[in-house]
Amino acid sequence: MEERKENNEVYSQKVKAGKRTYFFDVKATRANDYYLTITESRKKFKMDGEGYVYEKSKIFLYKEDLNKFVEALQGTTEHIKKKLMPDYDFDQPEYDNTEKYPQNNPAHKNADANAALG
Repeated sequence: MEERKENNEVYSQKVKAGKRTYFFDVKATRANDYYLTITESRKKFKMDGEGYVYEKSKIFLYKEDLNKFVEALQGTTEHIKKKLMPDYDFDQPEYDNTEKYPQNNPAHKNADANAALG
C-alpha cells in the first residue's frame, strides 16, 4: 500500500496479477469529496512485434455506491469460491506457481480427469 498526493489522488494501492495490474485510487473532488477509481491495466504486444501498449479499463465508484458494490463483490466472489470452484487454490493462482501447486494448472487437471477415466 502506498499513499501519495499527486493531483487529486489521496491514496493508491496496486495489485499485480499475472499480465494484469489493478490500481485502486482514492481521489478528491474540488469540494473535498472522495471517490474510488479501479483501473485494470493489461500489457498487449503490438501487431508488428515492435513493443507493447497498455490497455486500460476504469470503474468510478462514488461514496453512495460503495456499500452496494462491496456487498455484490463479496457475494459473487463467495459464490465462485464455494459453489463453482471449491477445489481451486485461490491463494496460489495459475500465473503464480503451477509447479508448486499443480492443482491450479489446467493441464494437470486434464491429466487427472483422463487418469480417472482409465
